[in-house]
Amino acid sequence: QVQLAESGGGLVQAGGTLRLSCAVSIHTSSPYRVAWFRRAPGKEREFVAAVTWSGGSTIYGDSVKGRFTISRDNDQNAVYLQMNSLKPDDTAIYYCAAASASGTAYHNWGQGTQVTVDS
Repeated sequence: QVQLAESGGGLVQAGGTLRLSCAVSIHTSSPYRVAWFRRAPGKEREFVAAVTWSGGSTIYGDSVKGRFTISRDNDQNAVYLQMNSLKPDDTAIYYCAAASASGTAYHNWGQGTQVTVDS
């Protein structure tokens, strides 16, 4: 069981950068994987990126490949999302989520942080 808290959202011009942070509070055991998802107004939730907690392996959604980078700091119990070359289509609420084991669903979610990209 973990608790997640996102921060770092805000308003940025197209082409700009933002870095999101996800503070991971571990109560029982470390997560297997931590991911970022986003939900834009009127759209389905979209997978953005994920990183395994121990090995650091990463995967990305097609719409952010080459622009976003996910990383984790086990000492700080944090996961980060570096977002470069932002586009207005990246405007969404970004959520951090954790899965307890490989192949399991993301059961722990943060409250989200708003990212708005102005054209």
